[in-house]
Parts: sequence; structure tokens; C-alpha cells
Amino acid sequence: MNYIEIFNQTDEEIKELDTVKKVLNYALKKEKLENVEFNVIIVDSTYIHELNQVYRGIDKETDVITFALEDDKTVINGSDNRVLGDIYICLDKAKSQAIEYGHSFLREITFLAVHGFYHLLGYDHQEKTDEEIMFAKQEEVLSECEIKR
Repeated sequence: MNYIEIFNQTDEEIKELDTVKKVLNYALKKEKLENVEFNVIIVDSTYIHELNQVYRGIDKETDVITFALEDDKTVINGSDNRVLGDIYICLDKAKSQAIEYGHSFLREITFLAVHGFYHLLGYDHQEKTDEEIMFAKQEEVLSECEIKR
């Protein structure tokens, strides 16, 4: 059984989080993953700015940052499940980017969650070919879940 926990650490109610969880569960099934767990944490711009500064040395806020436990071979997993790590999503950036890109907040927050999920699985977009693979996977999940631009 898979476990996705979503924690809203902001003061705002986010009704779209149920859909985010459904889309992430779909992505898990699509990737044929079982006995997996990870967290999605919704934070404000100040908090994600701090994370970005401390862990990436970048002195600005970002939209999503992931901490993939499988990237760190010193982490001991005492669970029978595959523990992927944590996805932090900045609520403020999700809102502003939805406006900037001309699509719904639901589209943006699910995109960021799925993007973070694929980072937890080891995908990245540093090289053009890697970006094409990762973004195709993301778009396929979102499209199949009818999360449109």
C-alpha cells in the first residue's frame, strides 16, 4: 500500500489538495510503484526561501523543492516501504505562477506536486534529453487525469 501525506503549513485552506493526492496516486500506479511513501508539504514563500538558501545556497524563493531520501545513501530506512522523501511546494509561487502562465491554480499545484514526485524518483532536467523525458511523464499524468492548461 502507498502512503502520501499532505501537510498544509499555511493558514490558508486549499481545497485542491484532495485532487493533488488523487493525481499523485495515479502517478504511482502509472509508474507501477507499490509500498511507497512520501510527503507533500505546502509552505509559504518565507519558509521555502529559507530551505532554498540553506540546502541549495540559492538566496530566493522557489516554487518546489524536493528532498529525495534515496539520493542520500546514509539514510537508513527502518520501514518495509520505500520512503521517497519530501516535496515542499510554495503556495505563494503556485498562485502567482498560475496567473503568470494563464491556467488554474489546480493545474499549477498539481503540476508542482507531480514535478516533485518525479524528482523524488531521480528524474531531473539538467540536460535537455532528461528534461524531455521528465516533462513528458509529467504531462502524460496530468493529461490522463484531465488536468488541463
